[in-house]
Amino acid sequence: MKKDYYEALDVARDIDGPGLKKAYRRLAMKYHPDRNPGDGEAEGRFKEIKEAYEVLSDSSKRATYDQFGHAGLEGGAGMGGGGAGFRDVFDDVFGDIFGGRAGGQRSQRGSDLRYTLELDLEEAVAGTTVKIRIPSRVSCTDCGGTGARKGSKPVSCETCNGVGQVRMQQGFFSIQQACPRCHGRGSIITDPCGTCRGQGHVQKEKQLSVKVPAGVDNGDRIRLAGEGEAGERGVAPGDLYVDIQVRPHPIFSREDNHLYCEVPIGLVNATLGGQLEVPTLNGRVKLKIPAGTQTGKLFRLRGKGVRPVRGGDVGDLVCRVVLETPVRLNEKQKSMLRDFGDSMEKNGNKHSPKASSWLDGVKTFFEGMKS
Repeated sequence: MKKDYYEALDVARDIDGPGLKKAYRRLAMKYHPDRNPGDGEAEGRFKEIKEAYEVLSDSSKRATYDQFGHAGLEGGAGMGGGGAGFRDVFDDVFGDIFGGRAGGQRSQRGSDLRYTLELDLEEAVAGTTVKIRIPSRVSCTDCGGTGARKGSKPVSCETCNGVGQVRMQQGFFSIQQACPRCHGRGSIITDPCGTCRGQGHVQKEKQLSVKVPAGVDNGDRIRLAGEGEAGERGVAPGDLYVDIQVRPHPIFSREDNHLYCEVPIGLVNATLGGQLEVPTLNGRVKLKIPAGTQTGKLFRLRGKGVRPVRGGDVGDLVCRVVLETPVRLNEKQKSMLRDFGDSMEKNGNKHSPKASSWLDGVKTFFEGMKS
């Protein structure tokens, strides 16, 4: 005697559709033959719950079963009858996990494309609009991307009846694969377009205008929707991704939203102080140099950096001064410099505190080696 279908699924007789599907899913996953290889009892249980779900998930069959029991279904909805096969039921219940029903043609978008756009630092910081040319597969204009000659259209594939998939029975399982005749498209082109030869697309070079927002940096990406390669036979095209690459700058380097530069400074300005003109991306500004400035000192110019592409405060320009030693001196300059050095030595090391502390450290070091 066949087991009661409600008992087979361990559900109440008034259970609704979602509850029934949930119960079947739980038991099917537990007793599926792939999870229980060589277990005849699990395979029998799986067939039992599959049959139960096949009947109870169909409203008319369920009504017949509720009124007449198994006798009312003989010759109709059993495993050997004309009801849905295992693959149909499995697709219905597990389609949301494994990506939908295997039957039916799936439309695939065209391929995405990538383009590396090189910019100068000034362009990346201020923003710009750039014209680019890219080789791409585009939809054929003569046939509208269908692949069929103008005035004709693709016909349904007789092998798969327009579904794009065929089934092969292998024992207990039904395997579904792309139709070998139409290659999963579901249709056949009997009169192909002369321009694209039935492909629905042609190779062309196209020019695009790329609007680059202000503040972009290395690694940023701009997406141009629908500007990728055309899909197969009229299917939606992919996207174009423009990767930003900023060229090295002769003066500035960038880190996040801050700019950095080195400013050479002469001996006189470093010693006595003064003013220097330093460049920014928006022009020149005056930088005040205090007396006694040492090489490597950092000066920060607020708001002279980069405004972030995603919003926020403008960064700073950080200037690092580098003391430049005079070169190519004439004899008079050399003599003056020697006199200056002699006068410095007469006053000890009070003019060079770092040198004095360094010499003291060296003296202590050598004395420690002797002891």
